[in-house]
Amino acid sequence: MYVQRFEEQLLRGVSVERPCGPEYVSRFERWDDLASVRRRPRRHFAAAELELYFPPELYPVVLHPLVAAKGDAVVRGLLLQRLYDYLEFTTELETLAVIPVATKVSRGRSGLLLPDRMMSDAYKIVTDEAWHAQFSHEFTCEIEAETRVPWSLRGACAPPAFLSRLDEIRARLPHGLRGAEGLLFAIVSETLISGMLSEIPRDNRLPLSVRKIIRDHAEDEGRHHVYFRSLLAHLWPALGSTEQAAIGPLIPKIIYAFLEPDYVQTARHLRDIGLSDEQVHQVVTESWPTGHVESGVAAAAAQLTRYLAEVGALRDKETYAAFEEFGLLQSASDAPDGALTRVAG
Repeated sequence: MYVQRFEEQLLRGVSVERPCGPEYVSRFERWDDLASVRRRPRRHFAAAELELYFPPELYPVVLHPLVAAKGDAVVRGLLLQRLYDYLEFTTELETLAVIPVATKVSRGRSGLLLPDRMMSDAYKIVTDEAWHAQFSHEFTCEIEAETRVPWSLRGACAPPAFLSRLDEIRARLPHGLRGAEGLLFAIVSETLISGMLSEIPRDNRLPLSVRKIIRDHAEDEGRHHVYFRSLLAHLWPALGSTEQAAIGPLIPKIIYAFLEPDYVQTARHLRDIGLSDEQVHQVVTESWPTGHVESGVAAAAAQLTRYLAEVGALRDKETYAAFEEFGLLQSASDAPDGALTRVAG
């Protein structure tokens, strides 16, 4: 990355100016007063009769006739498993994807030349994310103890889908650029997750403790969203044109790595309720038809796509074509700021 080239020039005695990136405005001045790890109590699970554990609209397999025919108890059980999946996904995402990147940023080892305040704020993000991982894991354990229903995938060998998807992306990058996909994935996940978290706390069908713990997460992620948008504005100009051309066309795959459903995980749950492999395939494909998944991903990623357009990522023809192929341009171009139209025309 650029920082490596910059340091190599200094070692050769070449006179270079330290680059001035975009102005950084911190959203962490009141972190001590606002961060959930500093001001929120630890949430404890409390079950309530007839409440759902997860919004069925966000897990459409439970609405499929083959699943609904199994009865309300089975549907409620699947929604409980989906809550477990969600909480453990949070723990995996924070510990395996976000904390390593934020740690490197905080220590000046990200490959980027960043303002000191920006590196200092990354420490706060590490603390936030470690707390999110901890309270998600402990909340899962409490639910298991309270309901006496274990998470059926505990101890499963398969890693979360985003890890295998990132491995595939990394394998397609030039050797010298490997690792950049992790930085971009952290930017993608941290700018998209705040929107995903906004719906669940408002759903009164869910246990209050579930809504509160996700609301705590959402409030922190609002600050992280702004931070990682700024990190993107530093990252993209720091890449050389060759590097941009290599990784740009893979960004849609990075977006899908985060947003696309975990079909393998869902298939395991469906087999657990007695569906055959043929029925599992039918339920999964009919619950998440390709066109519906594509439109959902495009809508969820529209704001991020605009951010990428603003930093110039879509000026590369191959990158623009990849976004077009994945259907990520229409939702973004419908947005009022028109950033995508300006850079891609």
